[in-house]
Amino acid sequence: QVQLMESGGGLVQPGGSLRLSCATSGFPFSSYDMRWYRQAPGRQRELVAGIASTGVRTNYGDSVKGRFSISRDNAQNTVYLQMNSLKPEDTAVYYCNAKKWTVVDGLLDYWGRGTQVTVSS
Repeated sequence: QVQLMESGGGLVQPGGSLRLSCATSGFPFSSYDMRWYRQAPGRQRELVAGIASTGVRTNYGDSVKGRFSISRDNAQNTVYLQMNSLKPEDTAVYYCNAKKWTVVDGLLDYWGRGTQVTVSS
């Protein structure tokens, strides 16, 4: 059974930091690209950060560049999102996503249930 479990969300003051974790099981983690998305009330889900299966390549949404950092531990089947210099506009539910394109099965796409991040004084 595929599982993606986010943790580490919470309430933090502007300028603070949080580290999100996404523990996974049930699929070959090391062969999947991993991404963090977020969705604020009344807004579309947006890509926050992505990391390739090998961990060599990363990409970030424009609004978080220079403040957030994505990493992964393939031995622990876990992906992380370090969030620094948090702003109120970072408030959202953050989702972990695993994605892999295959010739036989097409797109394999798994999601966690999300963790709430609230940035407020």
